Amino acid sequence: MSALFIGVGVGPGDPELITLKAARLIGEADVISYICNEAGQSQAKNIASAVLGNPQRLQDEIPIFMPMSEDRSIANGIYDQSAVKIQAALDRNRKVVFLCEGDPLFFGSFGYLLERLKAANACLVVPGISSVQAASSALQLPLTVLTESFAVVSGRHSETEIVRTLQQHDSVVIMKAGRARQKILQALARADRTADARYLEYIGRPEQVIREDIEQLRQEPGPYFSLFVVTRSERGHR
Repeated sequence: MSALFIGVGVGPGDPELITLKAARLIGEADVISYICNEAGQSQAKNIASAVLGNPQRLQDEIPIFMPMSEDRSIANGIYDQSAVKIQAALDRNRKVVFLCEGDPLFFGSFGYLLERLKAANACLVVPGISSVQAASSALQLPLTVLTESFAVVSGRHSETEIVRTLQQHDSVVIMKAGRARQKILQALARADRTADARYLEYIGRPEQVIREDIEQLRQEPGPYFSLFVVTRSERGHR
């Protein structure tokens, strides 16, 4: 078997959204890697648990503890260390699958590992359903129609940048909304888009929350897995 580093998207939370290709490659992997918290718990691994290798085929694991910090030097150091561990497995001719919530290359940690490993190794990326598409489906709401413009921004942007995006585009998804929820609510008000916005947490999971009226939201931090979907209230014939 040839060494191969594979980023696999497992979707936003519903295990039934894992693609057939992703399920096959996860089951065939020699090594499974994933981001986890200090207790070793991993959302991506939990989503993929039903398609992990069978009991007769032991899979090694490379858990990657990533603290919730905006200090990129900490994250980069962890990615450097993790890339060394994954490279060691690849040097042993192992097939390594990195499990990614949503899509591997859409706000995904896999991109940072791919950057460190792709020059010296064969790599493969299997796309997954992102939280953006899952949110649209949960709301039964088209993200864009006809000539509408669409943008995705992060809650890590400044309030001014979020306001500018809301003013320039018909449809906007604001990712990583948890810690930034108060700032985002203020930006929506400044851009006069509060009535256009909907809020979602834990999409596709049993604890999923949808708020059609965001004025009900408290101006306090929310969970990491949350986002806002903003579309024109009256779409007309754009």
